[in-house]
Amino acid sequence: MIGAQWGDEGKGKITDLLSKSADVVVRYQGGVNAGHTVVVKDQTFKLHLIPSGILYPDTECIIGSGTVIDPKVLIEELDRLEALGVSTQNLLISETAHVTMPYHRMIDRASEEQRGVRKIGTTGRGIGPTYADKSERTGIRVIDLMDSAELRNQLTWAIDYKNVILEKLYDLAPLDSEAVIAEYLEYAERLRPHVIDSSLRIYDAVRQRRNILFEGAQGTLLDLDHGTYPYVTSSNPVAGGACVGSGVGPTIIDRVIGVAKAYTTRVGEGPFPTELNGELGELLCDRGAEFGTTTGRKRRCGWFDAVIGRYAVRINGLDCLAITKLDVLDEMDEIQVCIAYELDGQPCRELPRSAHQLPAANPSTKLFPVGSNPLPTAAVWRICPSRRWITSSFWQN
Repeated sequence: MIGAQWGDEGKGKITDLLSKSADVVVRYQGGVNAGHTVVVKDQTFKLHLIPSGILYPDTECIIGSGTVIDPKVLIEELDRLEALGVSTQNLLISETAHVTMPYHRMIDRASEEQRGVRKIGTTGRGIGPTYADKSERTGIRVIDLMDSAELRNQLTWAIDYKNVILEKLYDLAPLDSEAVIAEYLEYAERLRPHVIDSSLRIYDAVRQRRNILFEGAQGTLLDLDHGTYPYVTSSNPVAGGACVGSGVGPTIIDRVIGVAKAYTTRVGEGPFPTELNGELGELLCDRGAEFGTTTGRKRRCGWFDAVIGRYAVRINGLDCLAITKLDVLDEMDEIQVCIAYELDGQPCRELPRSAHQLPAANPSTKLFPVGSNPLPTAAVWRICPSRRWITSSFWQN
């Protein structure tokens, strides 16, 4: 299950719904820059790293190798769930997931500030620098946390190296390597009972024909390779990322479900062709309670964009689409849907691949009256019954 827009599509609600029939829920990418809000009766759960399947006592929840884990935040999340009476014994953590360190957070915030007008709009949680170290092969993995000698060896070098960057490039105070090592050794002991070979665990679940739900964070348009680069996240939220981030082959996946809002939102910087800056945008924001779970930042709102919708279907191979927050549109007499762009005086039905072109794309919209009956909170369309071709007239028109 993936987000079909710029994230914040209401995936937590759909994950919670699907988790009722899932034996295993796997989070395959991202870090604490993601957020899911799930309301159960009178309790509200704000989850960042832990899959929302944790609310079901018989569901196994796995944080996969494609994620980056901030142990401090994860432990705080575990403590909050346990204080609310939710058992976390079924939470499992991949031993090959990478770990966010204090210097990652410091560099993330400092580099974003240094960008000035070119800032990307990161959450400042250290996600990008953690993935950067992973690519540079200098990262710390969960399995390293479990070995005190190896952790000390790696962190002593890494902190010395990062301190040069912090001091010389960003004019920040250096980190005390002994204090960081001691802190993370404590985290290791708390997390040790949850650490496993996640790829093997998922493979065993496949062999046992258990129902597995792969849960993506963020959304298609924030994908590092296929999103509106550079205004993207540092991982691959698209459906293909589920295989890499979980350690499974693509042949085991039966269905790909996309989640989108009945309108469009995005948080942070970057182009947004259907954005509504006036009263209508404020109305959508207020009625939809459009504030980020992780940062609390106000989300930018606009009409539903079928151009990025068609793109999400193609990039992810969607079988069906869950549309959330339909009821937010109840009070409107009519709504608009962007069916194409006008770019350089020419009609454009496909998403421009350069984020620098996108601000010049003027949305071509189609007007739809809103009926007198209240809309449901969500609906699901099946896009590709045959799994061969996209046949839905919803996307063609």
